[in-house]
Amino acid sequence: MQNTLRKSLFALAGLAMFSCSQENRTEDNWTELFNGKDLSGWKVVAGTAPFEVVGDEIIGTSVAGSPNTFLITEATYGDFILELDLKIEDITSNSGVMARGQFDPAARDGKGLVFGYQIEADPTERAWSGGIYDEARRGWLYPLELNPAAKSAFKMGEYNHYRIEAIGDELKTWINGQEVAYVVDDMDKTGFIGLQVHSIRDSTMAGRKSYFKNVKVQTENLVPQPFTSDLPVVNNRLNSLTDYEIASGWRLLFNGQNSDGWKSARREGFPESGWSVKDGILTIAKTDGSESQNAGDIVTKEMFSAFDLVFEFKLTEGANSGLKYFVTLSEGNKGSAIGLEYQILDDEKHPDAKMGIAGNRTLASLYDLIKADKQPRFMKPIGEWNKGRVVVHPDNRVEHYLNGVKVLEYVRGSQEYKDLVAGSKYKIWENFGEAAEGHILLQDHGDEVSFKNIKIKTLN
Repeated sequence: MQNTLRKSLFALAGLAMFSCSQENRTEDNWTELFNGKDLSGWKVVAGTAPFEVVGDEIIGTSVAGSPNTFLITEATYGDFILELDLKIEDITSNSGVMARGQFDPAARDGKGLVFGYQIEADPTERAWSGGIYDEARRGWLYPLELNPAAKSAFKMGEYNHYRIEAIGDELKTWINGQEVAYVVDDMDKTGFIGLQVHSIRDSTMAGRKSYFKNVKVQTENLVPQPFTSDLPVVNNRLNSLTDYEIASGWRLLFNGQNSDGWKSARREGFPESGWSVKDGILTIAKTDGSESQNAGDIVTKEMFSAFDLVFEFKLTEGANSGLKYFVTLSEGNKGSAIGLEYQILDDEKHPDAKMGIAGNRTLASLYDLIKADKQPRFMKPIGEWNKGRVVVHPDNRVEHYLNGVKVLEYVRGSQEYKDLVAGSKYKIWENFGEAAEGHILLQDHGDEVSFKNIKIKTLN
């Protein structure tokens, strides 16, 4: 019922904002946004790269000294399905399609700034075409590390068919029929459609071209195309699952209302103080910075073996915490319960980041064993929400992700893993981290840390 109401509200907002000439309406309910003759209904903003019509194509050409340039529709759209063909020919080219794009004409000293959802055309070896990027705002929402099977969909030097659905708060993308990205986000309910020519690093890259044709949109009687493959959803609703996620086997570990499903790691029942649930957020209060000596850690009542676990966390300045898995509660440790740990840490302000070996106690690392290979651009500042993910495959291969990007991988029980354990603080625990199943733990390290959107899918 909530999903239906949410989609209805988005649809009403879209109808209120939508304005478009009906002259290009086709019999199958598509509206041609490009008439094949000129750029009527479009305008260039934010940069100086030129767009021209050649035959049945719109061609944008990069120029030196210009920021990102966009050809945007004069009309704005709420709910829609967009299809178009896009081509880039050179690995130094970069392009994309704005969906519900926004424009601030006063930004950058009056030069203007485009921001919002962009569906990428990525010519690099990274191959994130079709992924969803929040232009000039939050950065990557759906990098293709989340769906590596889609990296081969885009073909350089050829026209690629894009399908983009923006319906309610759900944004889905396809390239050449391949399902690519699925984001649930309500930051922009309406906006323009835009075609991008990216800025260039130096003048030798000037003249790179991006090609577009067959640009058409539907805004009425929309029929969403279902995803048939099993891929992760970046769901920014609070403690909620889409119908697609539920059908794929996902469920919430934290319901956003109370502590159901969780208990103290020390005793039966949930801690009477320290941990709180308010406005859909699970928070451990700040105390004295000591490890598991106050409210104490909490664990899931259920145990898990192979799984895909997603969670969001927010650190306060200088804070330390962790998410542990394969916690058996059998070791009798006086501090935090023993288990493999996804480190949650303020790397700049907490001293633990400088301890261990070669950074193996920093954010998103496998604590005291493997350093997370992360880039600053994929880290959110202290005080903002970061997305963590741990995937334990049935073959004991384990992956850590931070904000959609894989930062480490290892195999539980392998000789390489055993060698790492032998050189760590965990060497005193026999067969550390090799249990067949275990609880999932959230750590009380005496600092204020918050969690939300904790969900899991079993893989066995």
